[in-house]
Amino acid sequence: MEYHEPKSNFIREIIDKDLASGKFGGRVHTRFPPEPNGYLHIGHAKSICLNSGIARDYAGKFNLRFDDTNPSKEDQEYVDSIIEDVKWLGGDFGDRLLFASDYFQAMYDWAVALVKKGKAYVCDLSAEEIRRHRGTPTEPGRDSPFRSRPVAENADLFERMRKGEFPDGSRVLRAKIDMAHPNLNMRDPVMYRILHAEHHRQGGAWCIYPMYDWAHGLEDSMENITHSICTLEFENHRPLYDWFLDALGIYHPQQLEFARLNLSNTILSKRKLLELVRDKHIAGWDDPRMPTISGFRRRGYTPSSIRAFCEEIGVAKFNSIVDLRVLENAIRSELNKTAPRVLAVLRPLKVVIDNYPQETAEELDAVNNPEDPAAGTRKLPFCREIYIEAGDFKEIPPKKFFRMTPGREVRLRYAYVVRCERAVKDAAGNITEVHCTYDPATRGGDTPDGRKIKGAIHWVSARHGVAVQVRLYDALFTKRDPEEVSEGRDYRENLNPVSLEVLNNACCEPGLTDAAAGSRFQFERLGYFFADPKDSKPGAPVFNRTATLKDTWAKIEQKGK
Repeated sequence: MEYHEPKSNFIREIIDKDLASGKFGGRVHTRFPPEPNGYLHIGHAKSICLNSGIARDYAGKFNLRFDDTNPSKEDQEYVDSIIEDVKWLGGDFGDRLLFASDYFQAMYDWAVALVKKGKAYVCDLSAEEIRRHRGTPTEPGRDSPFRSRPVAENADLFERMRKGEFPDGSRVLRAKIDMAHPNLNMRDPVMYRILHAEHHRQGGAWCIYPMYDWAHGLEDSMENITHSICTLEFENHRPLYDWFLDALGIYHPQQLEFARLNLSNTILSKRKLLELVRDKHIAGWDDPRMPTISGFRRRGYTPSSIRAFCEEIGVAKFNSIVDLRVLENAIRSELNKTAPRVLAVLRPLKVVIDNYPQETAEELDAVNNPEDPAAGTRKLPFCREIYIEAGDFKEIPPKKFFRMTPGREVRLRYAYVVRCERAVKDAAGNITEVHCTYDPATRGGDTPDGRKIKGAIHWVSARHGVAVQVRLYDALFTKRDPEEVSEGRDYRENLNPVSLEVLNNACCEPGLTDAAAGSRFQFERLGYFFADPKDSKPGAPVFNRTATLKDTWAKIEQKGK
């Protein structure tokens, strides 16, 4: 599996210093801790590549650990998809596939210990009342009226919560820290809530579930993680994690925060991505327009291109928006070197070469990949009638139009120079076919007499070409920041109405009918395409456009203004 040379960043510099000083005994142990409440997206890919890459480069260990502490939003489907995505990206977690739910008993025992130390208490306030008591960044919070409950009463109530004696939402367990603390996360945070719900792994064994802030640091501690790498939104939570670990007197990992990935023309909120799936704005989590890892995989991206993208954008301490073009350039750069070239016409227009023998057909040599001489050549069938792109013909051409137009010569890729003579129209004035003549002396596109031909276009033999379905994908949102909406408006109003165009009558060279699902090609002059692994059938591939040959995001963004 191909890996790129990692760039130095502040996290690697910290690890280098830790290794030099002997901290953690010279160990490096990282983890990726997803919640199984949705499919992973490109932002998670950055974290996977960072954490697994550090473990690989420092001969350390990497854990895949599910923070499955909220059964009401979790599903085995999400677990399975996350495992597949992490493996696909090259994250090697070995036998370290772990679940927070396996630590539920240990977490409960530690919570009991804090209760007995007088550092946690059972609170009967509702969730809304707790929010009101919390205060603001500039005003201290108010103590809960239950904060002074005796230790014995708290221990008894917490045990009864565990046994299921109380209804959902009636009580919580809170840490007793400081309701006037300047960090709102330290104002007696909730550690456990009552939730009578089936867990995807534990079934009905538990009716109280740990809050993420209580579970997160404990999981890292139990797994002997050395460097707990999180995104910046967890920076203000670090003092709370430290408080819990110090209060329990257990092993203390080092938490490091980096800027999360924000991508232009994209939503990376799992809640909002779920809304798009639920409301059928897209075809599912793996829709190629989605920023999910499974969506990019189905669109034709490769693990190495996503890793290269993550390496290119680097690891920083400050949030910023990365242009979607940077991601698309990563796959272009790879496929330009590896994808075989083929001829296909997306919107066919018939061309009749009047002076070419009617029954004749010949085979022409075509280069498979000019970037890879070892790829060799293939044979292309050519005959009197061909298809070209409808957009490659203009009866009245604009300036600098060097394609097919009456009275002008144009080169057919790998074939001949032809001169356009006339167009045929139907009763409504629509062009139905174009008639040309060819120069037999220009086989292969050469001009022995030295005359210059400015334009070259692609084509497919009408007799030999085969029809395929092609799906053209563009940005899912028209705005650089889809959440930039006026008051009372919704981010979904920025959805791109032409993010998908399905072409059922595209025509391609005959060899593509045997394209296996998952094959990648460059359709010359059109872009990079991928045989859809879900919808392609033997002899009937369906092609998804992975990327255009040139950037189109700027045009899309302009349209959205």
